[in-house]
Amino acid sequence: MVEYALILALIALIVIIALIVTGGQLINLYSNITATMCNYHVGC
Repeated sequence: MVEYALILALIALIVIIALIVTGGQLINLYSNITATMCNYHVGC
């Protein structure tokens, strides 16, 4: 049981680090998508 907890903790740590590293890129991607949608008057 302890092994499963350690594996889950490791996976959670990897996900958190990945989000921190790519967080700025994801925000820019979201901004680009919303700007493009507004240019075409879709969902704006």
